[in-house]
Amino acid sequence: MIFAKIDYINLLPFHVYFKKNIKPAKLKAIVNSKKSYPADINKKFLSRKVDAAFISSIKSKGQKSLDFGIIGKKEILSVLSIPGDYKEDHESNTSNLLAKILQCEGQVLIGDKALKYYVSHDKDSFVDLGKLWTKKHNLPFVFARLCYNRHGDYLKRITKNFNKRAVKIPQYILKEYSQRTGISVKDIQFYLTKLDYKIEKKEKKGLNLFFKLAKDIK
Repeated sequence: MIFAKIDYINLLPFHVYFKKNIKPAKLKAIVNSKKSYPADINKKFLSRKVDAAFISSIKSKGQKSLDFGIIGKKEILSVLSIPGDYKEDHESNTSNLLAKILQCEGQVLIGDKALKYYVSHDKDSFVDLGKLWTKKHNLPFVFARLCYNRHGDYLKRITKNFNKRAVKIPQYILKEYSQRTGISVKDIQFYLTKLDYKIEKKEKKGLNLFFKLAKDIK
């Protein structure tokens, strides 16, 4: 199985869990060799160059997927709009579209660079798109879904017992990400409390609303 990895902090609990539970070691090496950003992974998945990946919600429509993804229940901290002229983030598909739906005209930032901006700027200097969506619709926002071209049954077994709260992220990994991103370990740990991964009834309702609203955006 070729699994493409979004190498952002938001998937750190899953990747720690995944590596602990997948076998053989060869698969772990493949996961590490297929790192990229969301928009690039979307293209590779849709062209069937990879078997499975977390796919931006807007690109996951119609694909085989699990009830598992990247979810912001309220604020998300790593998907921001910086006031000013509208500018898309080339690493994103879903967040650029979300900004348009929410009529945010600033620069879109996603991922670790957005989280770094969040922790180093005043909170009135940006709009948290997850927070704005929840305020407007009272629903969580699903930013990505775990989709597969092959090995769906295997992924279902792997994700079935995933429990974010039970995943212990080793300090050396937290320090590694901290050094790479310039975000403190404390801020990384706080950020991870804002995320969920199981797509349940309210998450599906939010996702379907997003699909519906997206139809009106050119």
